Amino acid sequence: MVAASKLRSAQVRTENSRGLWQPFAALLGDSPSVDVKKNVIITISSDKGLCGGINSTSVKFSKALHKITSGPDKETKYVIVGEKGKVQLVRDSKKDIELTIAEMQKNPLNYTQVAVIADHILKNVEYDALRIIFNKFRSVVQFYPTVTTVLSPEIVERESESGGKLGDLDSYETEGAETKGEILQNLAEFQFSCVLYSAALENACSELGARMSAMDSSSRNAGQMLDRLTLTYNRTRQASITTELIEIISGASALTG
Repeated sequence: MVAASKLRSAQVRTENSRGLWQPFAALLGDSPSVDVKKNVIITISSDKGLCGGINSTSVKFSKALHKITSGPDKETKYVIVGEKGKVQLVRDSKKDIELTIAEMQKNPLNYTQVAVIADHILKNVEYDALRIIFNKFRSVVQFYPTVTTVLSPEIVERESESGGKLGDLDSYETEGAETKGEILQNLAEFQFSCVLYSAALENACSELGARMSAMDSSSRNAGQMLDRLTLTYNRTRQASITTELIEIISGASALTG
């Protein structure tokens, strides 16, 4: 019931946040297959448990992406958001963990809070591509592991000049005296904060839905277990009473006989 009440408000904020990153997807695209040397995988997980396998799914996708993006001349690091993701990844990937962030969801998420965290990440990691892994909310019982890629300004400019999906970037008009590099730098920072905010909300909403389903399943299982134990107790009690009655009747028959 608690998760259901929290889910309703989180779902509204999640749906509203999707309008933040969608313009960036149209302007800069989302290129998960781009080949770069420095990859940073940002795994978003929860700080609390009892929410099914939502965190395990994010960790599995993170490990698979790490294998894909790693190589002899490539470097792939982790930035972990949430205690549950940290606990799982630190077992066999401790040397690859660059930064960990906990208790981001201690208070209701807002853009200002996430923007500060995004700025902290950008100042402490070197990257060519940031790959954010989160669970995208679809319904209470459906959420999908999703990867969103945010490229560095240098890689964006390289892709734009090579005539790829970003080849039409120069067709847009810009205002102000900023150079193209400065504009791309500002766009990359703002894009990352918007994507991280939306991803955190999507994952939080998926977490609440998964927790509600897990608690509902736990309640049903507990009820079934209680019914079975009650039935076993009643049968045992009835057998004990029957045995005592037989003994009393047999003793009375022996005395009268």
